Amino acid sequence: MIPGELRVNDDLGQIELNVGRTTQTLSVANYGDRPIQVGSHYHFYEVNEALHFDREPTKGFRLNIPAGMAIRFEPGQRRTIELVEFAGKREIYGFQAAIMGNVDEHITATISDDKEVK
Repeated sequence: MIPGELRVNDDLGQIELNVGRTTQTLSVANYGDRPIQVGSHYHFYEVNEALHFDREPTKGFRLNIPAGMAIRFEPGQRRTIELVEFAGKREIYGFQAAIMGNVDEHITATISDDKEVK
């Protein structure tokens, strides 16, 4: 069995994953000199800084690919990817320690900070 692989009875039909969750499409470029691989459940906002894209809208999102899979970005490569919103309690810990709690509180704080500056 491959990580993230689903084996189902063909009589049951197709299984849909991430139905009803918010998704976004994003263009990402690797400006680094080494390949960068991002796993299926990595908080995309916190990926390697050599990957260039508008980070703020990606808070609370991960790659919309099966569990256990990854996407590899070669040096100089630009790819269009799809992200899906984290579900459940939306608590994100670890990675680069940018959130360390409920992601919605960080999104709200960012919006409030932007309003104060204007």
